[in-house]
Amino acid sequence: MKEELLHYLWRTKRFDASHLHTTQGEPIQIVSTGEYNTHSGPDFTNARLRIGDTTWAGNVEMHLCASEWLRHGHATDKAYDNAILHVVLEEDVPILRNNGERIPCLEMKTRIPAKLASQYLELLHSEQWIPCQNQFAKVSDMTRTLWLERLLVERLEQKTDAIAQILQHNNQNWEETFYQVLARNFGVQINTEPFELLAKSTPLLLLSKHKNSLMQMEALLFGQAGLLERDFEDSYPNQLKKEYDFLQKKYDLKPIRGESWKFLRLRPASFPTIRIAQLAMLLFQTNHLFSKMLAAANVEELENMLELKLSNYWLTHYTFDKESKKNAKTLGKSTVHSMLINTVVPFLFLYGKWKNDDRYQDHAFALLEQLPPEHNHIIENWQSLGVELTSAYRTQALLQLKKQYCDAKKCLQCAIGNAIISEL
Repeated sequence: MKEELLHYLWRTKRFDASHLHTTQGEPIQIVSTGEYNTHSGPDFTNARLRIGDTTWAGNVEMHLCASEWLRHGHATDKAYDNAILHVVLEEDVPILRNNGERIPCLEMKTRIPAKLASQYLELLHSEQWIPCQNQFAKVSDMTRTLWLERLLVERLEQKTDAIAQILQHNNQNWEETFYQVLARNFGVQINTEPFELLAKSTPLLLLSKHKNSLMQMEALLFGQAGLLERDFEDSYPNQLKKEYDFLQKKYDLKPIRGESWKFLRLRPASFPTIRIAQLAMLLFQTNHLFSKMLAAANVEELENMLELKLSNYWLTHYTFDKESKKNAKTLGKSTVHSMLINTVVPFLFLYGKWKNDDRYQDHAFALLEQLPPEHNHIIENWQSLGVELTSAYRTQALLQLKKQYCDAKKCLQCAIGNAIISEL
């Protein structure tokens, strides 16, 4: 059993609340259970309780065993000085305040409904793909739909928290931040870190000084990527190397380690050399990238902006000095959609919060509804459970549900899990 069951019982009052009393026999009347605290500090704040003849206002802390108060260091933490009640499954030791007074304790081991406890333990110990796999289809469409909508917002908030930190580091420079996050997404998971380092080591302001020359932009990006540190057979990479050597001295540049890039187990179209060339072309052909992405009316306009035709050398190469069959090597639709989902949509959502303008957030949701559902093993498993996949709006929420709730067995914090337990 986990402590979260006590949290659930307390906030929903789904326990035997008749003749409540402390372990010392004082009657307890719950005026308000308080506010559930998911951060550090007591589990419930601003609770109001009548214990004996006195009405108290303060915090409620919960543990499976009372002795966990001591093991968790609460006795020396001032955040717990205002505890008015200790709710436990079992009081194995009395807990005292610093002044020697005993903290009132409510023991719950005989107050939990047997069927509820049984259902909770069944979910907790389930080894199926999701804990409620046998009951999932029985939950109403309304409950699932509303919960998935909330999860989508939660997922976007998590993504934008990370972006907000980068934005703060960049002194609120939206264009630079967008460039760095977009560059990271050119890495297709396996090369996201070196792409992020590349963008940070090659500022947008530096690239803009060479905006009129695609060759110079490629020289800067490939050079800063550490991929021009040898002699080549082909004339074009040697030309890039010569140009970069000049620019490196001019701007006192320090490249990242070329060994950081991974080519193994990647399709040639996803090689970092091709992705860097595509990033160079995007920056070459589009001024004020963030502003234009922000202003795009729909997915089609965004797709057109990411339609990239590489320079002649890359039409017949995937890597330097190795000629291949001629191929345009454009970004695939799934890659473009992934960039829109993981970069453009979160930026719109965050920008709307920053500007206090719901139109940008509404636009973010609209783009997700226009984008097709994603395809991966998690989404395939949801589909096998009969979940309708209408768009990326739905699949993003399903990814959040699986990764943040189902995998972590947070059934009591999930509206679907709550609905299953509430039927008892």
